Amino acid sequence: MKPSRDIARLIEIMAALRTPVTGCPWDLEQNFGSIAPYTIEEAYEVVDAIARGDLEDLRDELGDLLLQVVFHARMAEEQGVFDFGGVVEAITSKMIRRHPHVFADADGKTTTAVKGMWEEIKAKERADKSGTPDDAKPASALDGVPVGLPALTRALKLQQKAGRVGFDWNDPRAVLAKIREEADEIEAELDAADRITDAIKAKAAAEVGDLLFAVVNLARHLDADPEDILRATNRKFERRFGAIERALAAEGKTPKEATLDEMDKLWDAAKLDENS
Repeated sequence: MKPSRDIARLIEIMAALRTPVTGCPWDLEQNFGSIAPYTIEEAYEVVDAIARGDLEDLRDELGDLLLQVVFHARMAEEQGVFDFGGVVEAITSKMIRRHPHVFADADGKTTTAVKGMWEEIKAKERADKSGTPDDAKPASALDGVPVGLPALTRALKLQQKAGRVGFDWNDPRAVLAKIREEADEIEAELDAADRITDAIKAKAAAEVGDLLFAVVNLARHLDADPEDILRATNRKFERRFGAIERALAAEGKTPKEATLDEMDKLWDAAKLDENS
């Protein structure tokens, strides 16, 4: 079977992989649940290629992500639920429905009006799915935020939805005060007993969750995506720790053989070198 630019060839390949007896044993063992983590991983690899500015790698990663869509569609087709064509039809129908200002007779609209229209259309779609009347309000202002999103992203979207109905701070400094409050509560939990037990750790960990949620809120008020800025910080940590490892290797040492004080000084040196 030769490669092709036609999506039909990819669908044929997946069908062959999933054909009993002659197909791939690993592919045949998979189900929606077992494939879901790979789908998330491939989406992140797309984001990583974009962050690195590697467009050739982006092409390959988009192919890997597309394969995930084809894989899920094939399993659904085997169960008689839908096929890849149904996936395409569903998304094309949704895009046409959500862009009446482009695909229907509508007056020109400002960006703000279009955004508001988009939200109204999505709200109607949710109401239609749940069986509630078109003019009924959704069960919650927070409806429509997928549970499977990364926690930071889901926190951001929940806060955005709450903010649209007025449940929000008006100043990032107020959010910063909340962060300090949450940090104080963690310290209070740790100071509540003579020794740190598993129960104390559990209570403090719950407060850490509140702290993270507040930090996401601060990022939002600074017009920053928490996932993006944490990814940038991860890359910065990798660079600086790599500098520590290289400096120690030049002395014939590994991090395990160095003291924390030594590594702290090398970290500061790496930080200074980056900022110089």
